[in-house]
Amino acid sequence: MLQKKIPAYLLLIFTIAGITATYLFTTSFSNNTIEPEVYQPVEACNYRNVRLKGYTYTRPLLFGDKPCESERLSNIKNKVSEVISAYKTAGTISTASVYLRLFNTSEWFQIGETEKYNPGSLLKVPELITFFRMNEKSPGLLNKKITYTKPLSLAKQALFVSKHIEVGHTYTIRELLHYMIAYSDNEATMLLNQQMDLDIFKKVFTDLGMANPDMTKNDIPITIREYSLFLRVLFNASYLNIEDSEFCTGLLSQSDFDKGLLNGLPKGTRAAHKFGEAGDGVNSHFSEAGIIYLDNNPYLITVMTKGRDPKALPAVVANISRTIFDLSRTL
Repeated sequence: MLQKKIPAYLLLIFTIAGITATYLFTTSFSNNTIEPEVYQPVEACNYRNVRLKGYTYTRPLLFGDKPCESERLSNIKNKVSEVISAYKTAGTISTASVYLRLFNTSEWFQIGETEKYNPGSLLKVPELITFFRMNEKSPGLLNKKITYTKPLSLAKQALFVSKHIEVGHTYTIRELLHYMIAYSDNEATMLLNQQMDLDIFKKVFTDLGMANPDMTKNDIPITIREYSLFLRVLFNASYLNIEDSEFCTGLLSQSDFDKGLLNGLPKGTRAAHKFGEAGDGVNSHFSEAGIIYLDNNPYLITVMTKGRDPKALPAVVANISRTIFDLSRTL
């Protein structure tokens, strides 16, 4: 068979091309111009689940938490911080703290998270929860009747007074709870205090991961994030059953106080909320927490304030509430 010879000039070209390719390939590795992609782990904002202890086979889920704030809410946080700074400059408040949580996305932010406040009547919410826990152990307890035989001596007079129970009348515990929450009636609360199981009341705090409250004190100092847990487990129906959680939030929606959170919302906006007033001998404390049913994006807001003039503090809460509501609608 005849073989065709390759021309010498083509052989030379092929040889040079091969040498060049080999050189480029080897030098690319020796000079590290091609590197393998290395995975750089990013610190994740992992969810932390808080579960109820004390059971043998189950650990009921109370709530889940992301440890980091939402960047998407940074604009709202900045605007609220500006509102707080303006009130501080004017001397209306000495300090204020705010907690916001969007229920649908679990996004949140907080301002002044380490500051503690005397909650005053805000403690009526864990007391409400306590009675429903008591009713789980003793069904029918809420129908027990109590007669208000004589006026009780109150440690202090509330500044924002609404309806109250009357001497000589008989009320069920369920009716007294209505007066305590809807009208923040201290007389109804005093009657309920005489019936309340203090061990269960303390357990409400510790079950949610808070310190065991010191019942020898006149008040139980608390942070915005801690207090918000009471409303979170009611909204989630994760501590009481669904029916009882619905009843409790329904009571909160009947609160007739309208100088704080509600004053910052459009008329007719649904909200389940509770306010509290207290003092520490230097400052007045005014706080309010609520679940705001904004269309299909409900959120939780807790605002706590300290200032010299107790009558001026609800307006601060109203302004913060209005700022958050208006900006939340744009999310």
